[in-house]
Amino acid sequence: MTNIPETGRTPRVQIRLVIIQILVFSLLATLGGRLWYLQIREGDAYAKEASGNHVQQVVSPAVRGSILDARGVPIADNETRLVVSASRTDLLKMKDDGEAVLTKLADVLGLKPKDVMDKVRLCDSKTPQPCWNGSPYQPIPITDEATAKQALQIRERSEDFPGITAEPQAVRRYASPGDANTAQVLGYLSPVTDEEIKEAEKSESPYLRSDMVGRSGLERRYDQQLRGKAGVTRYEVDNLGRVMGEAKSDPAQPGANLVTSIDARVQRVAEYELQKAMKEARKEFDDNTGENYKADSGAVVVMESKTGRIVSMASNPSYDPNAWVGGISGKDYARLTGKKSNYPLLNRAIQGQSAPGSVFKVIPTAAAIKAGYSFDGPYQCSSSYNIGSQVFKNFESKGYGPISLGRALEVSCDTVFYRLSHEEWKRDGGNKPKKNANDWFYKTAHQFGLGKETGIDLPNEVTGRVPDRQWKQDYWKANKDSWCKTGKKSGDYAERIAYENCLEGNRLRAGDSVNYSIGQGDTLVTPIQMATIYSAISNGGTMYDPTVGKAIVSADGKSVQEIAPKPHGKLPMSKQALGEIDEALEGVATRGTAAWRFADVGWPQDKIPMHAKTGTAEVYGKQTTSWFTTYTNEYTVVMTISQGGTGSGASGPAVRNIYDALYGVSDDGKINKKKALLPQPQKSLPKIQPDGSIDAPKIGKYVPQEEATQESQQAATGDDPAATVPSPNTGNNRDTRRRADRSRKRRRTTE
Repeated sequence: MTNIPETGRTPRVQIRLVIIQILVFSLLATLGGRLWYLQIREGDAYAKEASGNHVQQVVSPAVRGSILDARGVPIADNETRLVVSASRTDLLKMKDDGEAVLTKLADVLGLKPKDVMDKVRLCDSKTPQPCWNGSPYQPIPITDEATAKQALQIRERSEDFPGITAEPQAVRRYASPGDANTAQVLGYLSPVTDEEIKEAEKSESPYLRSDMVGRSGLERRYDQQLRGKAGVTRYEVDNLGRVMGEAKSDPAQPGANLVTSIDARVQRVAEYELQKAMKEARKEFDDNTGENYKADSGAVVVMESKTGRIVSMASNPSYDPNAWVGGISGKDYARLTGKKSNYPLLNRAIQGQSAPGSVFKVIPTAAAIKAGYSFDGPYQCSSSYNIGSQVFKNFESKGYGPISLGRALEVSCDTVFYRLSHEEWKRDGGNKPKKNANDWFYKTAHQFGLGKETGIDLPNEVTGRVPDRQWKQDYWKANKDSWCKTGKKSGDYAERIAYENCLEGNRLRAGDSVNYSIGQGDTLVTPIQMATIYSAISNGGTMYDPTVGKAIVSADGKSVQEIAPKPHGKLPMSKQALGEIDEALEGVATRGTAAWRFADVGWPQDKIPMHAKTGTAEVYGKQTTSWFTTYTNEYTVVMTISQGGTGSGASGPAVRNIYDALYGVSDDGKINKKKALLPQPQKSLPKIQPDGSIDAPKIGKYVPQEEATQESQQAATGDDPAATVPSPNTGNNRDTRRRADRSRKRRRTTE
């Protein structure tokens, strides 16, 4: 037998075997180390997490805090309603995606099947309202107006309604005490979205999927304080879902209550008078357009002059915030967001921008004094003022001769301000401006707080606009291409303006400064900005951040966090200049353009000194906007009505009636303290009992003086209201006021 010699393969095989053995042992060692790490070193932690797989959470929503007026009257609170909800997750497990169940549910609730199905679909960019914009994993409310009979039907036939629940829940309620709904100030709620949940995960107040969050107004601004903290109960369950015991329970913490400076009684008066003023304006004929005034929107602000606190804020058109409760319908959503209804969700007190007209003139007055002009003048108040071939007229071409700046405010003389602004424009270099132009009229407006937010504690405030050199440059860059395409040298008015703007729209021209000096042109302000300025004039020069929130009070009333007034600056004028302007504004109410609303018709000027400024702003393509700004030692009231006519003509009666209600002033000028709603601002806070209850006064509906007088006369005589004779105490002065109204309308005095 022949021996076969050994080759080099045997050592190589051995080496391979050794390598394989090493790899196997390494893998075994790694696996063993990992098992030791998981089971021994981190075993307790992972065992705890694993036990979580057998824990189910039940969330109890927190009761949202109430929003109260200054005296404790709830203007937003909660009530228990029977809520029918659907689990979208359970519905999608069905073959027909729950269509049959929702159809049955619609029949029980007396709704259309389509309306019910629309409510459970998810919102996206292509899906119109109604739809669900909250988490798809939380119950979706179908209705919060179920009857006890309907709820019982659903619960007793649960096998026919899988994924449907019917149970009592605390639901937001906007009480509208005395018909004062305060809609735009309060805001509304809607479900939290997945994006919001993710954003809030790392915050101190994370969202739960069941949360409702504020979307506008106070509900949004103070959402964190009002929302509270939901309760979570954790149950241990076995693999069959049977409850084995309670693991942990965190009780719900109710949200805090927000006490506001709003007085619901004054709010109802402001809302009523604003709406009435707009209705009356629509009855008046506009000679400039050949049709009645449209009076399409308006706003009024009542502010404490010495603190900046908001006593009332009304915006029109308005809406019922209860429309959002339980999910808004498609019809309501279209009405609230459509052009036809003129966007009632807008709070025009802080979001409505328009040219201010003559109420702006306190700013160029202060600017002229800063620029070195004497308050006493004299300044020529002619019927018109020419710049080249362009004629700038005083209203109704009326002239008053040489007058002071104070008298110019009283009679609202435009040509005095035309001259001053044109003179300053020339001093600054005219069409070839100096490198460091003074621009007193523009810089002073910024110092008054225009062109920026006032700092009010409401979301989405707009800034208005001061059309200074920088704005002109920025605006020209943004619109130059469009102007150059549409502009024509010999076209219509709009085309000629576009042509001029294309060539030199970045230049601050003489006409720009002249228009700006009387609150016209590209100037835009908001009612809250004007209220802030005039309240500062009233209190001696301090500008406050306007505030609606007054205090945050815990649900048991033990913790009170007051929201103190916060000043943000001083008016840019000396004490002497401030006093001179204050005296001139008193003259407006006693012998100037607002006298026919106050001094001429029984206002007690010696007891309650009234100050005012009227304004009528002209806007290209629209009817004139009415402005009326007023103040006393205690309050500042500002009203504006878009396309409503003249300042004191359209807004004047409403503002006067608001003051009458505040101070208890009757038509004959006497003060009845018993009828005064709020002669002094409310200082104390309402008391909240340990059980959360509030002893709040009741509020009835507002009855205007004239209607109240008619009702009392009817009760005394038994006559028909239309045939009653005015009583001696009120009739004579009311007749005087009516005659003054008619006379003023005939003369068409602007302010």
